Amino acid sequence: MSADYLTSNQPDILEVIANLSNDAVFTPPRVVNAVLDLLPDEVWTDPTLRWLDPGAKTGVFPREITKRLMAGLAAAIPDDDARLKHILTEMVFAIATEEITGMMTRRSLYCSKDASSEFSAVRFPSPAGNVWHQQVEHAFNDKGACTECRGTREDLEVDGHDNKAYAFIHAQGRHKLRMDMNMKFDVIVGNPPYQMTGGGGGTNDTPLYNVFVNEAIKLNPRYVSMIIPSRWMAGGRGLDSFRSETLKDRRLRVLVDYENAKDLFPSVGIIGGVCYFLWDRDNPGLCETTYHRNGSTVTPAPRELDEFDILVRDSRALEILRRILGRQESSLAELVTGDTPFGLATNFRDYEKDVEPARKSQVKLFANEGTRRVQGAMNRDKISKNTQLIDAWKVLLPVAGSGRERERSGVDMVLGPSLLAGPGSVCTQTYLVAGPLAGESEAESLESYLKTRFARFLVSLRKPSQHVFRGMYQWVPQQTWDRVWTDSDLYKKYDITEDEQAYIAELIREMPA
Repeated sequence: MSADYLTSNQPDILEVIANLSNDAVFTPPRVVNAVLDLLPDEVWTDPTLRWLDPGAKTGVFPREITKRLMAGLAAAIPDDDARLKHILTEMVFAIATEEITGMMTRRSLYCSKDASSEFSAVRFPSPAGNVWHQQVEHAFNDKGACTECRGTREDLEVDGHDNKAYAFIHAQGRHKLRMDMNMKFDVIVGNPPYQMTGGGGGTNDTPLYNVFVNEAIKLNPRYVSMIIPSRWMAGGRGLDSFRSETLKDRRLRVLVDYENAKDLFPSVGIIGGVCYFLWDRDNPGLCETTYHRNGSTVTPAPRELDEFDILVRDSRALEILRRILGRQESSLAELVTGDTPFGLATNFRDYEKDVEPARKSQVKLFANEGTRRVQGAMNRDKISKNTQLIDAWKVLLPVAGSGRERERSGVDMVLGPSLLAGPGSVCTQTYLVAGPLAGESEAESLESYLKTRFARFLVSLRKPSQHVFRGMYQWVPQQTWDRVWTDSDLYKKYDITEDEQAYIAELIREMPA
């Protein structure tokens, strides 16, 4: 049985197994081994270390760890059977995300879903072996939301379905784990669940991967290495504190970032990409970042991650950004509203479609129905927010930008086409508003600026997903709104070299006329 961990005579089912759900992405063995390669060589020759996968699904992490330890500990424990028994009973542990993944993990790790059976690679006293799973309950508040993972009772308490109360990140689960398992671990690795679907409804899914990372670090192991979405680097709902703490943590020593998640997970689309990292408790210092984009790799670069409030993923952009920000010009974000610029969607329910305002008490409305832009008229007294913008010239900025385009082709438009809006007009929350502007010519000047690759490149550095909000315009400097702006003007003003211009052109598509 011990030889099975060192040889393979048939295709690996874990290379092709399908995902059970969108929140838990299964990891191909080749990706697992890329993550494990970040760890120092000495971990594979130390028989005293304890390993944990806190969000096991198929058991691929524990299995690949065991295979490496079988080779690395050959000198320390020469007998194959004794070595395998030591590794599986004393070194490798897992916490399954649900009952079925517990069985899958045991099958991958022990060759049997019952670790106490005669078919198990090593027979344990209990069927679970060192793969833990028990039912854990959510801590629902009076509004029906879990206070720990933000999932809703309606979404999670469904008869016949697992309730997604992951033990590692729920207080009741951690209490049960401490009762059943020595929670002192030296190395914590894995690909944790990414989000809690329905944490607020609609697109408001609550991220979970950050909680798994934080809980792992709280256990104070020597090393933590995990695969997580890259969205935390610049945005993401509820991730501000995690981003700030992570960027300041000098124990984060290696970060490997993929713009396109399909480079690692061919069957899964994750807007913003994915990354994996090495956290090294005892060796703080600069972080070596590697960026993969469109089939190319940006050379690993040691960096201080907290130079800015977000992480600039591509180190090639840093010199351009430093040069622009060094001029200390006003930010375009100062002209841009937050979301819901003229109030909530309920304000616009009764507008008259495809008509112009017929009386002074009405204003023109710009809206979207699906992906189609529409116009109409509505009562002025329905608007109570940003009323100073109603009778001014302004530019409407679509909230829905692009993101999947860059994943497919490597280039991106970043922003959707803007709209000029004159006095006596408002818009739905489909748009942000840039203004007030002194007149139509100023609005046209600003619109021309937003069409440049230069401006859209600077937005892209702060844009982790498809949607574009005010903070993503923070690094775009304001200009004088007295001309039609072109990239040639801006490249000359900011001393953008020919090589830098070519780099920007690789990333940002020309905006159609």
